[in-house]
Amino acid sequence: MKISAVIQARMGSTRLPGKVLMDLGGKTVLARVVDRLRTATLVNEIVVATTDSIADDAIIQECRRIDVASFRGSEDDVLDRYYHASLQTAAEGVVRITSDCPLIDPQIADETIRSFLDLRPDYASNAMDRTYPRGLDTEVMTCDALSCAWREAHLSYQRAHVTPYLYENPDRFDILAVRGHFDYSDQRWTLDTAQDLAFIRAVYERLGNNDSFTWHDALVVLQREPELIELNRGVMQKTLHEG
Repeated sequence: MKISAVIQARMGSTRLPGKVLMDLGGKTVLARVVDRLRTATLVNEIVVATTDSIADDAIIQECRRIDVASFRGSEDDVLDRYYHASLQTAAEGVVRITSDCPLIDPQIADETIRSFLDLRPDYASNAMDRTYPRGLDTEVMTCDALSCAWREAHLSYQRAHVTPYLYENPDRFDILAVRGHFDYSDQRWTLDTAQDLAFIRAVYERLGNNDSFTWHDALVVLQREPELIELNRGVMQKTLHEG
């Protein structure tokens, strides 16, 4: 089964505009996500799905610079953007990754994809029953399931967040929750605010500003310097209905 990873990216973040092209140890945040995901052994192709907005011309330029495929589509209807980006790749399975996760771990992504390939659900996620830090989220779905959501999801938050129609309808879709062995769900490793950026930059700096470290390496840093967790502990995660 061909597996394509679609990374959603846009400049128009409400809390930290332009975050995906901000510097993170000598590379952009988007480049970090792409380069880390490139080492996932079960991902056959990567495409960055951005919008038709003029502001996102900068993302297309960055995609060209780092030599990754790109797709442009609706700014607000992200589900439509994902669906058409997946058609571009001719994939049978689609991995959803967001560009605000520069600590994404390729091994964790591979574990989620492996569970999907072994058990063949319609949709698998390691974020539904969360055990990993927020920011290591990997979702995998069949193209048939994505197509069904694209046709039938009508609520605005379902279109904006791509997958709610799938996991909100377990009677229609075979849903698989992928869990880790320990619960680190209280840790926030995603990028949405200036505090998050300070935290992620601190982790990268302590790990040599390279892309080869694992999430276990990051855990060791945080166990050694627990005060780093305080940098973004107070950040509240947006809800689905906040966009």
